[in-house]
Amino acid sequence: MAKSKIPEKYQRWIDAHKRYHLSHAHIKMARELGLNPNKFGGLANTKQEPWKLPLSEYIEELYFRHFKKSRPDNVRLVEQMANDYRKKKNERKIRRIEEKNTDPCGKGEERQQ
Repeated sequence: MAKSKIPEKYQRWIDAHKRYHLSHAHIKMARELGLNPNKFGGLANTKQEPWKLPLSEYIEELYFRHFKKSRPDNVRLVEQMANDYRKKKNERKIRRIEEKNTDPCGKGEERQQ
């Protein structure tokens, strides 16, 4: 059985979760804020720039400032979102194949004039 590949848009968040030791809640907050996981290296540079907040605290502060709450309502794992995305994509693929097989002319319903 072949291992299914995780889409790049989710893989970047999984890598950031592991690299910067962020919780799933912090990843969810950063996604909702629209942060770029590729830019976390500059934000998490607290050893060389001690005036900066640690990345997890910085995300919490931004989230509270923007949404006026400390945590997101529901937290889903990035792996779970990738799984759901893959299932939905397969369902669309199957539905398109079925529609193609049931419609002999391939144009859909003809318009009446």
